[in-house]
Amino acid sequence: MADYFIRKIGLAALLLAAGIASASDFITGAGATFPYPAYLRWFNGYQMEAGIGVYYNPIGSSGGVEKILSNTVDFGATDAPMTQEELEKNGLIQFPTLIGGVVPVINLDGVAEGQLKLSGNVLADIFLGKITRWNDAHIVADNNGVKLPNQEINVVHRVDGSGTTFVFTTYLSQVSPEWKSSMGTGNIVPWKTGIGIHGGGGMASYVKSVSGSIGYLEYTSTMQDKMNYAQLKNHDGNFVKPSAASFKAASLGIESSRCFCESMINKPGHDAWPITSATFILIRKSAGAKKVLKFFEWAFDEDDKKILDMGYVQLPRKVWKGIVGTCWNQIPGGRFKTPWN
Repeated sequence: MADYFIRKIGLAALLLAAGIASASDFITGAGATFPYPAYLRWFNGYQMEAGIGVYYNPIGSSGGVEKILSNTVDFGATDAPMTQEELEKNGLIQFPTLIGGVVPVINLDGVAEGQLKLSGNVLADIFLGKITRWNDAHIVADNNGVKLPNQEINVVHRVDGSGTTFVFTTYLSQVSPEWKSSMGTGNIVPWKTGIGIHGGGGMASYVKSVSGSIGYLEYTSTMQDKMNYAQLKNHDGNFVKPSAASFKAASLGIESSRCFCESMINKPGHDAWPITSATFILIRKSAGAKKVLKFFEWAFDEDDKKILDMGYVQLPRKVWKGIVGTCWNQIPGGRFKTPWN
């Protein structure tokens, strides 16, 4: 928690403890938990290679936006992208860094990992409180041969401002007209049913401990916490499992818009995971942003297979080149090399 520790022990002491000579070799960020495992790997590698520390507080997307707007960090991170109008109003630049997925996670006795199948409208009705038992006919219809218990469904949702919630509710709004009209999309929505939990860690702990529960997590947390999860029916009518390959399938064909916020949710594709999304960085249009851009230039140029093993997909090369041409050149002195030439 960068800003907290800087206030408590002082920047100079923190830099000294980390072996960093000056504040110019120090970058602060805050926000989304969705990309944090990959970011942490990049942060550690960058300090070892470049001698520059990156201190990041994974407080959620809403917190990341708040911190960059209040000018208390060098960059904010969010899974819910700003519009071009919002960026221009606040003097910000936005670009995506990684692609990943959000996954329905379950705790259901007798059902193997990834065995349960759910269509989008059924998933929405579960989170609307309309489907309340696991052996409901609508769930049974997609799960021939799976023994589903006559058990109450315990719905779990985030109550803090969460980019994961934004991605999840964006999907539900696309597959369910009722969800769209009554609940909508957002980092926080007016949940009609279920238990409210703070943070992805709290979500994982609750679902793992309460039989019959269902929630939603980013894919990396699902794998790291060894959670059971459901397959989803995608846009093309195929049931698919979440994976780096199915996220990549959903990212094919995306184009570079001015704010790089084209949705990958419920995209066509035989193998596409329907809740696929990019995660984004926000920086201010100032010369001080150069050190942030240099870090992400280094990170993007890594082409690290271990990022793929974590369940993330790096950006298509044409999108990354578009970021360099459209976004980075708005920063004074921000012209950097284009990787993968």
